Amino acid sequence: MSSSRPIARLGAGSLGLALAAAGLSFVAAPAAHAADPVVINLVGINDFHGRIDANTVKWAGTVEQTKALRPAADTLFVGAGDLVGASLFASATANDQPTIDVLNELGLQASSVGNHEFDKGWADLRDRIIGPAATPNAAWEYLGANVYAKGTTTPVLPEFWETDVSGLKVAVIGAVTEETRSLVSPGGITDIDFGPIVPAINRVADELTDGNAANGEADVIVATVHAGAVKGAGSSYEEQVLQNGEFQDMALHLSPKVDAVFQGHTHQLYAWDAPVTGGDLPTRPLLQTGNYGDNVGNIQLTVDPATKHVISYTKQNVARVTTPDADLIARYPVLSQVKSTVDTAIANAAAVGNQPVGSITADITTALPNPALPPAAGGTGNRDDRANESTLGDLVGNALRDGVPSDQGHVDLGIVNPGGLRSELLYAGDTTSNPANTNGVVTYAEANNVLPFVNNIWLVDLKGSSLKKVLEQQWQPVGSSRPFLALGLSDNVRVTYDPNAPAGSHITSVRIGDAPLDPDATYTVSTFSFLGTGGDNFAAFTEGTPHDTGLVDRDLWISYLQNHPGLSPDFARQQVGATGLPASVSAKGHYEFTLSKLDLTSAGSPANTSVSITADRGRGPVVKVGTATVSGGTAAVSIDIPSQVKGGVLTLVAQPSGTTVTIPVAQK
Repeated sequence: MSSSRPIARLGAGSLGLALAAAGLSFVAAPAAHAADPVVINLVGINDFHGRIDANTVKWAGTVEQTKALRPAADTLFVGAGDLVGASLFASATANDQPTIDVLNELGLQASSVGNHEFDKGWADLRDRIIGPAATPNAAWEYLGANVYAKGTTTPVLPEFWETDVSGLKVAVIGAVTEETRSLVSPGGITDIDFGPIVPAINRVADELTDGNAANGEADVIVATVHAGAVKGAGSSYEEQVLQNGEFQDMALHLSPKVDAVFQGHTHQLYAWDAPVTGGDLPTRPLLQTGNYGDNVGNIQLTVDPATKHVISYTKQNVARVTTPDADLIARYPVLSQVKSTVDTAIANAAAVGNQPVGSITADITTALPNPALPPAAGGTGNRDDRANESTLGDLVGNALRDGVPSDQGHVDLGIVNPGGLRSELLYAGDTTSNPANTNGVVTYAEANNVLPFVNNIWLVDLKGSSLKKVLEQQWQPVGSSRPFLALGLSDNVRVTYDPNAPAGSHITSVRIGDAPLDPDATYTVSTFSFLGTGGDNFAAFTEGTPHDTGLVDRDLWISYLQNHPGLSPDFARQQVGATGLPASVSAKGHYEFTLSKLDLTSAGSPANTSVSITADRGRGPVVKVGTATVSGGTAAVSIDIPSQVKGGVLTLVAQPSGTTVTIPVAQK
């Protein structure tokens, strides 16, 4: 077991050169100084997702500033995956080569793979992103101790990367979430398997310390893992350990031989002291930087070179600096090349990306973690609460339903996974670099940033019973990094669910158009190939019959925007919580139930204040039945059904959003 590229080792001679370059003199230490502590400066990133934009030089400057906290010979620059994929337009339009170039220029040394490194399949990662061993594209080592050849436990990627720091052998072990198999298109990973994280890291850590030099040797071990806590800010290590899943497994079972852990995948921000039994210290640093280059992680390990034990550490997340680019370039000359790469990428993308393709009347966004704050600009910050429905998700659902040409077949509904929505449609224009980007204009680049994955559009014929399973699978398997994923649905779909029901029984009603879901009927769902192949644990899609339209999601989406100018956000929820909801009501009956989740949390979503309740028999006038008050998105409904209401439907409409719940009325 060894890395596939030569191990870099820094001896006394190279240390002297590094110190001389820093303006310091180097003198060979006498024997009395042999035990002077060594400080290893670890600089970490995760979930960068190809953020090639106006902030890239500032992020790169933050990396260089953090690296400069210690001499270059004592500093390692590592990643925890998703460095490419789901990228901004300037990177995505060039297959993420600008991002790879920037990371090469900054001297990234090793990174775990993330699930997005597999977006275009294992062969693309191996042959293009990483490239040939003799002439690599990504100059750093991509690590995957738990990524195996299909049907084996033989790693297909290097398990670790190793170097010398002031005479200490430091190894970096990399691993990726086992959920990757459900997070990328299965067709691209048919030759590989993903195993559990902890046994893989522990196995490599044992081999690095077993005294067999053929396996590699390590005095200090760092893990970079593309998996992490479900929540960071506002939570604590102790709270997150109580959650099932990979974070809990790492917290409880990761080898004490691992001295520091960089994490990723869940886009959370934390720097915690993680208790460890049998380690050099009672705790070890555990850190994730959030996402999109907002922060750079820094862990410094102080090691006694005589005992090879960590005797202290520090940990922090360093927020991206706001220093002007010119000042950063003057301080760190390598940033001149970074800026050149970024400027070239942005200029190349601008020819296409600056073109208007649509227009909106107000912000249309993902669900916001804090609805009281403005939505994020540039795809980072206050956005992407995947546990809640959004105006953007439902709009993309409409595009999937209505954007497929009629000669491709009839479509009944569109379904979108929330993780597929990577940026917002914001009304405020930015004419700084694009005069065409005025208020309300949607440019090609902005549209592409919403759906950057380049999935094909599939039409999947599903039985109603399987479609209901798809909706039920929004409650993810136990131990998933995100317990609930709120699907975006086209606006002809209405769903009620009981949040308190047991697993498998949450969905209480589904209506497609004006009719209840028929479990035996076949419905054609327009969705991304990612979901159609069972991605994000929506395995019920595989019960249907798929048809690949050959259309790319980006192209269908942009065509939809071009054909529907002046789009406005629709604040009506398609899915509503309902406790005690009757399957039907009858004349003269009295009913009490609770509706919840009536409000959306996307930008501009109004707070509903009331629910109007009417009965429509399909003939004669609509009968007013009553009203209910809404507070905090919840309404306690208590109604008596008039004697003349027989047949038809009872309709409850939340005001002012228009969120609607429909209940059948018995004929007698």
